[in-house]
Amino acid sequence: MGFKPVPMAIALAIGALIWFVVPVPDGVTPQAWQLLALFVGTIAAIIGKAMPIGALSMLAIALVALTGVTSDKPATAIADALSSFANPLIWLIGVAIMISRALLKTGLGARIGYGFIARFGRHTLGIGYALAAAELTIAPVTPSNTARGGAIIHPIMRGIAASFGSDPEQGTQARIGRYLALVNYHANPITSAMFITATAPNPLIVKLIADATGAQVQLSWGTWALAMLLPGLVALVLMPLVIYLLYPPEIKRTPDAAQFARAKLDALGPMQRGEKILLGVFALLLFLWASVLERLVDPGWAVDPTTAAFVGLGVLLLTGVLTWEDLLKEKSAWDTVVWFSALVMMATYLNKLGLIAWLSRSIETGIGGLGLGWFGACSLLLLAYLYAHYMFASTTAHITAMFAAFYGAGLALGAPPFLFALLMAAASNIMMTLTHYATGTSPVIFGSGYTTLAEWWKAGFVMSVVLIAVWVLVGAGWWKLLGYW
Repeated sequence: MGFKPVPMAIALAIGALIWFVVPVPDGVTPQAWQLLALFVGTIAAIIGKAMPIGALSMLAIALVALTGVTSDKPATAIADALSSFANPLIWLIGVAIMISRALLKTGLGARIGYGFIARFGRHTLGIGYALAAAELTIAPVTPSNTARGGAIIHPIMRGIAASFGSDPEQGTQARIGRYLALVNYHANPITSAMFITATAPNPLIVKLIADATGAQVQLSWGTWALAMLLPGLVALVLMPLVIYLLYPPEIKRTPDAAQFARAKLDALGPMQRGEKILLGVFALLLFLWASVLERLVDPGWAVDPTTAAFVGLGVLLLTGVLTWEDLLKEKSAWDTVVWFSALVMMATYLNKLGLIAWLSRSIETGIGGLGLGWFGACSLLLLAYLYAHYMFASTTAHITAMFAAFYGAGLALGAPPFLFALLMAAASNIMMTLTHYATGTSPVIFGSGYTTLAEWWKAGFVMSVVLIAVWVLVGAGWWKLLGYW
């Protein structure tokens, strides 16, 4: 059987209940309500893991086209269902994931990680900062936060822990492994928040914000990166220290860690041709994504971020750093293009059919009646949105289900559009801290056994409070200085 019967039955029941039983509210068209039924059913199936998200997305596309909720003309309905496959933001993430495969293939990701450990690894706290610095270095070109934190940084972290005899199977995880595992994980949400291309759902946030504001608020790669720079750096400075105080490692001085890292670097040998080319491609991508030519030369020199990504991928293919077979094996990239396209399509048509505006008005009415003013009301919205992630096992599902309605409600309650957009974008990544199922990186690192469930959840809640405080206090002040609100 290609699906899990119980989660699929629950998802179908929820969708059918909304479609056939719940009355269509005043101000909502039947088509919008029916699309909501399909959307909620799909999200429920994703949360319940009834099928892989790509397979569920294919079913969603088929149902949207078959039911004609966007158009009563079959040809138009299938065109609508497939419309998001032409969305440049979706291909930006897909292509960037393909490019990031070269980090593993060439060994450059490991070289960067061990390089930071060799430089700063004489103390346990220094190793924590080295892991965070390695995360930050590769984040702009690694849209799979799971690949970054779980496949590149985590093996380095485990190697360091093992070199000090810190092994969960021997009950010695408290020596250094627990601390390093938590730092390994909690660097991931911070770096994900710092760049549009650091995690797959960020471009969806960009689109939802533009749709909600009629394109008055458009977050380019450079605008996002500059906005998140200062709060992100402050968060990366605080995070290893907070976890150090929360769960102090038994081993405080680690001179052998630097020696271990240098031995790994020696084993890697001199930087190879592929690594040098990859570094050049990364520099080119950052140059183009930051719109340097547009800012310094002429607006006519602007290059679309997705075009830049395709150029970078083309260079890697032409030079042989990556092959077409490598790209075919990069299942996560193709999977992301499929599920991203389906969810963006459904979210787009929910907005076009007026459902998101209706939900936003409903939330606004409920919270506005509390008489909190825009700051208090939007703070409540932000916290409700953030901590609702305890009920989600996917940041994508959470963002798709809730972001547009909550952001729209905040605008209606009087929040400055740019300020609230950036805070909601930050919260969409900060929520990864909370649980051992919050995002794809969570089960990889938690499953290695260095922490108990209670330790993980405690650290997650504490870090969520620290990070949201950093983005509200430091971020808001930084954005005011930049003139964003």
